Formats: sequence, C-alpha cells, structure tokens
Amino acid sequence: MSEVKIAAETRTEFGKGAARRIRRADKVPGVLYGHGSDPIHLTFPGHELLLALRTPNVLIALDIDGKSNELAIPKSVQRDPLKGFLEHVDLQLVTRGEKVQVEIPVQAEGELAPGGNLLEYVLDALPVEAEATHIPEGVTVSVEGLAAGASVLAKDIKLPSGVTLAVEEDAVVLQVLAAQAEEAPEGAEEGEEAAEA
Repeated sequence: MSEVKIAAETRTEFGKGAARRIRRADKVPGVLYGHGSDPIHLTFPGHELLLALRTPNVLIALDIDGKSNELAIPKSVQRDPLKGFLEHVDLQLVTRGEKVQVEIPVQAEGELAPGGNLLEYVLDALPVEAEATHIPEGVTVSVEGLAAGASVLAKDIKLPSGVTLAVEEDAVVLQVLAAQAEEAPEGAEEGEEAAEA
C-alpha cells in the first residue's frame, strides 16, 4: 500500500463557528489520536484529503506544521449527508511494523448456480489485523456455482501473507438465498376460484 503525503496544520480554534470557517476555506477539521499521546487537533486540505480517502484504510504521511512526519490511518470520517463533502476526520497514529485492526472491503466474483438465487453480503467489510504499512485494499471471494443455502465463512477467505482474521472463523461473510416467488394478489385467487365454479 502506498503512502499519501498530506500537509496538516495544528488548530487552536474549536466549536461550530470555527469548523464552518475552516470548511469555507476548503479545509477539513480533524483529530489525530493514538499511542497514549494527547489528541492533536488539525486542519487538512479538503481536496487532497478527499482524494486520499477514496482508498479504504489509506496510509497517510502527515507533515504537521512543516516539521513532524507522522503516519496515520483513517478511523472515522464524517460527510455531509446531502452534498457528500468532508465535515470532520479522525485519524489513528500508527508506526511502521505496528499491527492494527481494520475492516477491508469484500468483493464477490463469479456466477451463482442457475435458478435466480440472490447473494447476500452478511459482512460487506471483513475485520482483519495487518501491519499498518501493509493493509490490503480488499479481498475477492469466488461464488462460482454456489446454490441456495450455501455460505462463505471468514475462514474460507484467502488472506494475503501477514494478514489475520479479527473476527470468529465461523462468521458468515456471504450467503446464497433462494429467490422468492412473487405472491399473487389475494383478490386474483378468489376470482379464479369463482370462474372455475
């Protein structure tokens, strides 16, 4: 996984008014937590941060006030529910070689068995533990030929080297459901019976 470098500035103003002023300047307020240190309140460039957060669990190399070079991963991202712009971000401080727990996206590939079956994502993200600088972007699971009633468990998913499950091995990740036939409206059945009589 590649690192994305972002220049951040410490902030001393807090509250809704300060956050609005920061956002009007096309910046995003945020907090850096971790390693038992006090939280650091930061301001990030809005567009750069938005692009970086398109990659799940992106590793961000922070240049804070032009001096320190800290590594962090996103922990919580708040977006405007209507317009989608970033409102606030929480980052977790990490170090090279450190193991972190994250959720990675699950993607299915292949065709289910014939018969109109439906694939249900019980977990759309798989909790795993990985080194902070080697977090996989996601996992792909083959569902080729699976019939109704079949399921894929966490232990069935092949993980990259150095990545371990952070969920029960028997946790269901995907399951195949039988397609349900549409029920005829009640009035139609009675009308058919009357026509037969």
